[in-house]
Amino acid sequence: MQKLAFHSEAVFYNDFTIPPMVQTIGDMIEDIKTRTVLKITKDGVIIGSVRGYVKDSTGYIGRLIVQPEFQHQSIGSRLMQAIEDKLKSAGALRFELFTGDKSERTICLYKSLGYHIFRQQPEHDHAVVFMEKPVK
Repeated sequence: MQKLAFHSEAVFYNDFTIPPMVQTIGDMIEDIKTRTVLKITKDGVIIGSVRGYVKDSTGYIGRLIVQPEFQHQSIGSRLMQAIEDKLKSAGALRFELFTGDKSERTICLYKSLGYHIFRQQPEHDHAVVFMEKPVK
């Protein structure tokens, strides 16, 4: 599911080495063991997920995934709210995430959820945008 969901990003950036595309099954299992992983299912099939963890009072959020045919139905927003709630209850005082600077729809989603860009880091022919939001 992860590779399918991030395939369009890899094509868009012409970079099939982005972390979601090269993460191994072993790495995913380690994420499941060490991070909070939430999912949304429909008819018993996972259609979306998100991961996060808290370190030094920061809730780090990543791998927001929604199957392509279920995108634009508020599933990503629901997953984000749920992971924020979990990380807040685990002690997060702020949230942080990142995405590619050319991923306008993703950046727009995160901005609509209260995130703002606080740093950019060059990578290949684009930049990685880091966004944050205080816990309310």
